[in-house]
Amino acid sequence: MLVRVLGSAAGGGFPQWNCACRNCRGVRDGSVRARPRSQAQVAVSADGVNFFLLGASPDVRTQIESFSPLHPRPPRRSPVAGVLLAHGDLEQTLGLLSLRESQPITVYATERVQKGFTEGNALYRALERFSGQVTWRAIAPLVEQPLLLSNGAPSGLSVLPVAVPGKVPLHLEERVPASPEDNVGFLIREPARGQTLAYFPSVGAPITSLPWHLSEANCIFFDGTFWSDDELVAPGLSEKRATDLAHWPVGGAEGSLNMLAGLTAARRILIHVNNTNPLLREDSLERRAAMAAGVEVAHDGMELVM
Repeated sequence: MLVRVLGSAAGGGFPQWNCACRNCRGVRDGSVRARPRSQAQVAVSADGVNFFLLGASPDVRTQIESFSPLHPRPPRRSPVAGVLLAHGDLEQTLGLLSLRESQPITVYATERVQKGFTEGNALYRALERFSGQVTWRAIAPLVEQPLLLSNGAPSGLSVLPVAVPGKVPLHLEERVPASPEDNVGFLIREPARGQTLAYFPSVGAPITSLPWHLSEANCIFFDGTFWSDDELVAPGLSEKRATDLAHWPVGGAEGSLNMLAGLTAARRILIHVNNTNPLLREDSLERRAAMAAGVEVAHDGMELVM
């Protein structure tokens, strides 16, 4: 399985366009050791030819251009066989509208996420320019299904969605009740080689079954949005804590780093890192703590072969 990190930051990217926090100022003027990052998205493939995108980030066009195996083949045949949506927030779905040209697209999502993106959304008409432009394949927690190529043939990969704590997308808050299908992580399996990739970019809180699900993975990408619960509150950037935004902080006695350190996967990688997170600074104490626990921080262009 080939895994390519196309983007590794949380919504807004790094630096964020309207932010002058220490990290954003520092990466702009070179005063901190950190890499700019686009918004989180990963490409996976069993054969190195046909790819599935985990998420459809707002940066999808430039991310596709950054990785030559995703470049189209003549005349207009994309290697992108499908898109998997973990939740319905804009950072996960907005890129679909950038794929509006005359190209059939297959999207794997829960029925809840599909309805949240399509119903009452006039912009979705850009993806209805011809019959069959978008094929939605419903996924459900703990129901495994194969990932299919554009012609319906097996890709060599399957997906098992796992429901995890999350929240209703921002644009649907107070309009719809919460649902277990609002937010899932993915176990992407390649049975022929016995490999499993875990992709959990948004996890709102610990649940007892999570370590068990992650224990089968050879490689884990996990929610690295915030280091601490008061990361936005302390500098006066927001009144909301990490847990209010449905992200389990990495650091602290109850943080996800302790769980990840206890898992046996060969690679454990934090992704969807917010612009305020000290993990972005390569010489920070927080980065050293992660490294000591055997946990990496994703960056754009990171590539793995499993």
